[in-house]
Amino acid sequence: MYDVIIIGCGPSGMMCAVYCLRAGKKVLVLEKGMIGGQVGLTTNIQNFPSVKKIDGVSLAMQMYQQVIDLGAEVKFEEVVKCDLKSQIKTVTTYKSSYTSKCVYLCTGASSRPLNVMGEKQFIGKGISYCATCDGSLYKNSDVAIVGGGNTALEDCIYLAEISNKVYLIHRRDEFRGDLILVEKIKELVNSGKVVLVLSSEVVGILGQNKLEEIVVKNKKTNELKNISISGLFVAIGRKPDTEIFEGIKTDDNGYIVTDEKMRTNIDGVFAGGDVRNTPLRQIVTACSDGAIASASINEYIAKQKN
Repeated sequence: MYDVIIIGCGPSGMMCAVYCLRAGKKVLVLEKGMIGGQVGLTTNIQNFPSVKKIDGVSLAMQMYQQVIDLGAEVKFEEVVKCDLKSQIKTVTTYKSSYTSKCVYLCTGASSRPLNVMGEKQFIGKGISYCATCDGSLYKNSDVAIVGGGNTALEDCIYLAEISNKVYLIHRRDEFRGDLILVEKIKELVNSGKVVLVLSSEVVGILGQNKLEEIVVKNKKTNELKNISISGLFVAIGRKPDTEIFEGIKTDDNGYIVTDEKMRTNIDGVFAGGDVRNTPLRQIVTACSDGAIASASINEYIAKQKN
């Protein structure tokens, strides 16, 4: 029996673990993938307090080491089922089942696909959802990235350093990313490293054994254009990983609804980080969610004893 089971080992989950462990709680952290979640996919972090510049893997591992040093039990197992409505919570993985007084849901979000012809066929054969993971495979090649937010712009800047040319495809005329990133993109456009393809969307993906071309449609003129590339990176947002959490209230986009104390609609179940309905998804806000959740968890457990 654990005091709390934390599902997800990203910044929010690890910060919740730190605070719970410091309060003397018995903590189990379950992670199906890699330490840090999306943080581990980020090459350059410059907006985390007291850290001028760091790569995502290094930051994630520093957080993880702190959690381990404090005595957390971490298991790399994918959760397949949860019984959250009972007073004693049961979390089942493909290996075993675990019980706890509380559960903290911080499973993050997964990349959204384009849902166009040829996409599934060429995943891993030219299509990637992680530029920092797979960008090096396309060194000195022509590549494209789809998206207009911070992730897409950051990926474009990264790819421009290692590839021959980057086509940045966005469905709108303007980008949604931070101004500092937009300005850097403009510099890369002027240098010829980046080609903007605006008011456009990818409608087809072509190739034989691997990706060779993409078909792009201009949304204003309906003109179709084929662009020859070796790699296509998709960064059009993410969808929350909440499918297995029955009974949890979510918003229209599938994000978990909580109050200001990270409490969900089920007693003893808390949520935070990118899986939560929140106006800002950053490392620092995910950490904040974890800290707040730990206080709520401690308060909940104390009331149960009384």
